Amino acid sequence: MGELPDSTIGRPSLGESVRAARQAQGLTLKEVSARSGLAVSTLSKVENGQMSLTYDKLLALSEGLRVNVATLFETPGSAPARPVMARRSISRRGQGQRLHTDWYEYLYQFTDLARKRMIPIMAELHARTIEEFGDLIRHGGEEYFYVIEGRVEVHTEFYAPDVLEPGDGIYLDSTMGHAYLNAGDRPARAVVVCSGVDPELDAALIALLAGQPRKTPKE
Repeated sequence: MGELPDSTIGRPSLGESVRAARQAQGLTLKEVSARSGLAVSTLSKVENGQMSLTYDKLLALSEGLRVNVATLFETPGSAPARPVMARRSISRRGQGQRLHTDWYEYLYQFTDLARKRMIPIMAELHARTIEEFGDLIRHGGEEYFYVIEGRVEVHTEFYAPDVLEPGDGIYLDSTMGHAYLNAGDRPARAVVVCSGVDPELDAALIALLAGQPRKTPKE
């Protein structure tokens, strides 16, 4: 399905909403292009009402602007105040959905809350070399990783590896390939917080790790 002219009658202008979201964050078209992967010329045509976007490109644009897709179809300044949802959940020690892989042991917390915008995870790292870990992991959104115990070596797709000590943290674009390794002789544990615009992000992350093939020990 190709890109169509933005001529639908009776709905707010996509171009106006995109421009408003971009300008509200003080971003240039070039900066949004770098974030979303869409060409500057494409973004310019969208903002000027000369082009609409396929769904996959709308998702890329919403990720680049750090807004929900629905926001791109709201009339700028017309959205009603967001109601207070009063959502609340308490996590007790050891509670949550535990996921074991050869590389990580993850404890997903607050699993009683659906459609979270942040996914808090307690992690224990097992893999000690990138060869043992295998392919880097990628998923939508961004994440914050904070070391609470041990030493952690961080590998990312576009940067040299770095080592984090207890109290150190890293914030990264999760669409970039990444891996966390135990770089010490003691257990390595961390708090991970993933975020994104996908309302089913928690389920997607669990499925991603659960679907990773397990390594066969070498003789």
